[in-house]
Amino acid sequence: MTRRSSGTPSIRDVAAAAGVSYQTVSRVLNNAPNVNAATRQQVRDVIARLGYRPNRAARALGSGQSSTVTVVTTNTTLYGYASTLRGIEEAARSNGLAVGVRVVESDSPQDVRLAVEHVSDPNAGGVVVIAYDTAGAAVFRALPPEVPAVAATEAGGLAGVERPMIYLDERQAAAEATRHLLDLGHRTVHHVAIPSETGTSARETGWREALEAVGAPVPAVVPVEWDARSAYLASQRLAADPEVTAVLCGNDDTAVVVRRALYDAGRDVPGDVSIIGFDDVPGAAYWTPALTTVQMDFVTLGHACLAAVAAEVSGEPRTAVDLRAPSLVVRESTAPPRREPRL
Repeated sequence: MTRRSSGTPSIRDVAAAAGVSYQTVSRVLNNAPNVNAATRQQVRDVIARLGYRPNRAARALGSGQSSTVTVVTTNTTLYGYASTLRGIEEAARSNGLAVGVRVVESDSPQDVRLAVEHVSDPNAGGVVVIAYDTAGAAVFRALPPEVPAVAATEAGGLAGVERPMIYLDERQAAAEATRHLLDLGHRTVHHVAIPSETGTSARETGWREALEAVGAPVPAVVPVEWDARSAYLASQRLAADPEVTAVLCGNDDTAVVVRRALYDAGRDVPGDVSIIGFDDVPGAAYWTPALTTVQMDFVTLGHACLAAVAAEVSGEPRTAVDLRAPSLVVRESTAPPRREPRL
């Protein structure tokens, strides 16, 4: 799913007002010789009337000076970040573009400012921000309007931002996963939540909505950080509670840690506790037990981000990319709750 920018005049607005194609407007902006004098003046008059400000990177691309896309991210190893980056790089390579990566260390004002200054250079080309966290979101919000930029975000995008954002519908997928556990007969579902840019992620929202829809108890969310130790310590409390029979984890990395905490507490998966992960990382199908999880197509999301930023740079309509909706993959880690105590 995407959200588009609005409000300021675009190259397509100029083209419509001048009665020409956006390619013609681009040629005028780049002083190409194959535009007749009358049309050239007409386009320039419309540009002046609308107050259109040509995109610096678009002009550089049109004149052959820039063939780079810069990706801003806080992490290059976590599965969702790395897979989105992989998709951007694949699509860029197939379009003859190079990809640069700028890692923003934190959401501190200084780190955000340095990242923004780096990608605001015209030589940075188009910018894709992987804004799954507060640091990425802060960079995207702070980018000057003339910088052509697109963000990959959590479902729903960033509140109050009117720039292109692309995301997968995690909320519906989380609700589907929760309903799966409820349909198996679990009284409720606990949620171990990974960090979120908004504070309440779409994954958490979908989980909560599914419980509330059937009047199931809504347990307190168990928040964890990205590191395994944080998840393990939090999971020990769940593992010690005999009332816990089903857990939806914020991602697959968290799920494997929850599984370990349950094992250490002598609780079987899925005999005593069912677990669902999120992302469907490579290898999840081969864990013991094989992990039920939500499959997220981050690579295609990266393709869509590249197509969107290329359109922002060139002023041409965006090439449609079919984003496959997240879907539940049922494997061995979920089962009906145990009806009798284990001897």
